[in-house]
Amino acid sequence: MRTRSTTRRPVLERLVLPELQDLEADELRAQGTYDAVRVSGGDLSGRDLTGAGFTECELLGVTAHETVLQHARLIESRIDRWNAPVLNATRSTWRDVELTGSRIGALDIDDTEIRSTRVVGSKLDWLNLRASTLEDVLFEDCVIEELDLTGATAARVAFVNCRAGSVSLAHARLADVDLRGLELGAIGNLEGMKGATLDAQQVTALAPAFAHHLGIRVED
Repeated sequence: MRTRSTTRRPVLERLVLPELQDLEADELRAQGTYDAVRVSGGDLSGRDLTGAGFTECELLGVTAHETVLQHARLIESRIDRWNAPVLNATRSTWRDVELTGSRIGALDIDDTEIRSTRVVGSKLDWLNLRASTLEDVLFEDCVIEELDLTGATAARVAFVNCRAGSVSLAHARLADVDLRGLELGAIGNLEGMKGATLDAQQVTALAPAFAHHLGIRVED
């Protein structure tokens, strides 16, 4: 059996939305179901939207500090220009989603299913993806201070022109995870990098860490 010599890229389709009906942020409720609506502006800070479902929606220019989106479902939707110092979306579902131009402090999306999703032009201080499943995900032009993939399962994930201050990979299961476009800072649990793709410059920069991890003494 021949072994593939190239890294598979994320498979993503362009997000095309239907005609949308405007809705005020104050009208959103926990367990609510929203189809083909646009929420532009508004403050969702402190609101509980647990279990809410958004299909073919746009959520634009929203402030969402300590908003709760646990178990929420985001399907074929666009999130743009969000300001959220803390956002709790644990055990949610993201499928065919675009997150763009947003500033999020702590984005807690552990134990979450994320498929066919783009994250573009955003800054995140802490991205918690512990125990999450990522498939066909692209990060582009993003700054992530802390990226936590502990226990995550990731396939066909790529970074383009991104930077991460630290990456945690304990017990991660990676396949076709392309890190060549990610400027890496500190890396925890190097054994979790199995299944990732690096370029030669990254490998050279990480050589001391690899040697230490393997118990290799390097002397001149």
